[in-house]
Amino acid sequence: MGDKGLLVERYEQFLSAYLSGRTEQALYKAQQFSRKMIEQNISPEEVINIHYTVLESLNGDIPEQVKDSFDFLIEVMMGYGMAYREHQILRDKQLALESEIEVAASMQQTLLQGDVPKVDGLDIGVISKAAKKMSGDYYHFVQNSPESISVAVADVIGKGVPAALCMSMIKYAMDSLPEQQNHPSIVLENLNRVVEQNVDPTMFITMFYGHYNTDLHRFFYAGAGHEPGFYYNALTDDFEEFTAKGLVLGISRNTKYKQYEKKIEAGDMIIMLSDGVTECRTSSGFISRDEVVSLIRSHMHLSPQEIVDNVYAELEQLQEFELRDDFTLIILKRTV
Repeated sequence: MGDKGLLVERYEQFLSAYLSGRTEQALYKAQQFSRKMIEQNISPEEVINIHYTVLESLNGDIPEQVKDSFDFLIEVMMGYGMAYREHQILRDKQLALESEIEVAASMQQTLLQGDVPKVDGLDIGVISKAAKKMSGDYYHFVQNSPESISVAVADVIGKGVPAALCMSMIKYAMDSLPEQQNHPSIVLENLNRVVEQNVDPTMFITMFYGHYNTDLHRFFYAGAGHEPGFYYNALTDDFEEFTAKGLVLGISRNTKYKQYEKKIEAGDMIIMLSDGVTECRTSSGFISRDEVVSLIRSHMHLSPQEIVDNVYAELEQLQEFELRDDFTLIILKRTV
């Protein structure tokens, strides 16, 4: 007896047992048997055909209308079976893709993750969260010398794996310019040429780049189309926007960037961010930049790290714990 003949025989045994007693044990055996049929790639329409064959064997002649209904059911299940198999194939491919993305996301974190430097007279707070598995935001610290530190915040106009790969390239491009890290305008001009030559024309990068000199307590900075940050003046207790206009990276090879500077006094704060902070979208619409400032102000009695953590927690709650965009917030505070 072939495999199919054996299946029909066993199916007849299970169906007979159920019809004679209608017990839970018989149903359980049927469930176990269904797994065997799946293992042998028996399609749904074949199962119906087996059921019909066994039912006819057990009961003799089957009314014509019932026979016709089985023919109809088989046709339905043929379409269902094909659609189900296609669904399973797509599901398997999706699971494989998700697994690959998990690996890529882990690699991105390893490649881009950097330590926050410790600088005398400067307290630093950083938080960066991806809206999806992979982030299009990027921040980068370079401690050029004991008396200076450089910091960048960037955002790829684009998401997913391409954006993450683009950020990895930017990271290594920045690492290759150590002697120029204390000249923000030159750094942006060099990075702009890298992006223009190596990145797809449909993908652009915004960046705010700053250099803090702890001897002079001056902050030198330049921007490439990035979301303006804030400067907090402790003496006047006022927030103001950093003005750092410049074309996004990657549009024109010969773009020049203007460099600005700001004197930083004790208690002053430099606030750098991505548009995921200022364009936080809630059920009632986007929050304003003034609301972001109010959130920062409400936590200013805390350390910079506690400030950024609390601002993120409150904005995350406003978005019902589902980020719509990558979120990066950095605060540098002069302590002495």
